[in-house]
Amino acid sequence: MEAETKTAEKSVQRKTRRRRPVRRHQPVQEPTTREIIINTTVGETRIAILEDGKLVEFYVERPEHERMLGSIYLARVAKVVRGMQAAFVDIGQSQDAFLPFADMGDLVRLYTHVDRIEPDEHGIRKELVDKDLVREKDTLLVQVTKEPLGRKGARVSTRISLPGRFVVLVPDDNLVGVSKKITDESEKRRLRRLAKALRPEGCGVIVRTVAAGKPEAVLRQDLETLYTMWQRIQKRAQKEQAPCLLYKDMGMTSSVVRDLFTPDVSRLVVDSKKLVKDITSYVKDVAPELVDRIELYQDKRPIFDAFNVESQLDKALSRKVWLKSGGYLIIDNTEALVAIDVNSGKYLGRRNQEQNSLKINLEAVKEIARQLRLRDLGGLVIIDFIDMKEAAHRRKVYDELKKEMSKDRAQYNLLPMSKFGIVEMTRERVRPSLTFTMSEPCPVCGGTGRIVSKTTLATKIERWIRTFRSRTKERSVELHVHPEMAKYLTSGFRSRIRRIMWKFLMKIDVVEDESLSMDDFRFISKKTGEDITEDYL
Repeated sequence: MEAETKTAEKSVQRKTRRRRPVRRHQPVQEPTTREIIINTTVGETRIAILEDGKLVEFYVERPEHERMLGSIYLARVAKVVRGMQAAFVDIGQSQDAFLPFADMGDLVRLYTHVDRIEPDEHGIRKELVDKDLVREKDTLLVQVTKEPLGRKGARVSTRISLPGRFVVLVPDDNLVGVSKKITDESEKRRLRRLAKALRPEGCGVIVRTVAAGKPEAVLRQDLETLYTMWQRIQKRAQKEQAPCLLYKDMGMTSSVVRDLFTPDVSRLVVDSKKLVKDITSYVKDVAPELVDRIELYQDKRPIFDAFNVESQLDKALSRKVWLKSGGYLIIDNTEALVAIDVNSGKYLGRRNQEQNSLKINLEAVKEIARQLRLRDLGGLVIIDFIDMKEAAHRRKVYDELKKEMSKDRAQYNLLPMSKFGIVEMTRERVRPSLTFTMSEPCPVCGGTGRIVSKTTLATKIERWIRTFRSRTKERSVELHVHPEMAKYLTSGFRSRIRRIMWKFLMKIDVVEDESLSMDDFRFISKKTGEDITEDYL
């Protein structure tokens, strides 16, 4: 009996051991290789950020479209709209800038009556008033937080911030912050202590990620430079007449080097000797340990071809983006939002439909996060994933999207996936997206992607002729249309135009005109030779 009991116990132990989960070795994820590639031409400078050879961010700087982001203006209040909780301010551009009350501090710095205000210890005259007391024609300092887009003017804020390499100075604030990307708690405490000690009176300080490990002297020098700049801006503000540009932030290339050329970048490659010299001179002062990573590209082959940027850039402007599995994304920009649709395409999985959908959706997540960064898509974004019945699968896709979006420098908000496979999110927009920067609306369709069909246009032409015949006694006109439309109207013995002529007992000469769009037509009077189209619409 005792022997049987021992045998039973051993059997239970063996079964228990078999049920224990096997601990598998987790592969160590290789660190991402980041590169900055800069191409300069006569008309523009293009900057590509690569991660493991993939294009993830792209910037263009052109002389005719100067960067406004971060610039500080002496602005005049054009209109205060209490219902919108916002004001419109004149900064000297074609469109007034938009200033939401939410982007104004509790106290706003006015320069409207500087001659009546007592100067402070720095000789600067300023008046701090409650934001609710701001009126039309008041003069104040604003900083551009979003570039103008289409018919919308720039978005501005009265909360000024001046970024340096290691710190950001925030005037009229007592904030002391340290970048969340610095994870070492002891280093965070050290930097916070330094920031509190170095902070100028009446200003806040934010310590940037690249400040980790830097000595006090480096932070002090950066902060003193920014504070001197701020004093200079204030003195100019009380001398100039609004609207006026007081401070222009670095150009695109300089700001990318300042903000993105960090120790995790393996190399910075430039195809211009002058630009290499300028970048090297700046980096020697702020991060000498990175100078060896700056390279001059001298090959005859274009730099963007050598790094496979050009081909990736062409795909970035396409409405359809293919996935490796054979699935694809459709990305549409509308006035109100960005819509992204995930499709299975050519993918033929061997598993059941649910598993196939999960696989494509997980693959799509990585590409969606990359496309959002690359195209710099902002505002409301709606993502329509392939339907999945399992709540656990929907949660898995959502978690993966959250993980991929954490690599994005822009601020974003993400909602869980609905039962219909829809994910809603918002993403910060600070400049026009890649589509707006590198393309123009089609002059034919006006950017809609569609034009009036030939049948619809032919019906419209017939209605015009009906109106014309009811009001005049003329029986002969010239019809000017695009060559494709002319072919449609005149082809065949019983052509559309022949039937219209018999119907209204008129002579209509169809004239091919390549200057007209596909959905336009013009009627010319045979009697006077004048364009009479608008008279009978």
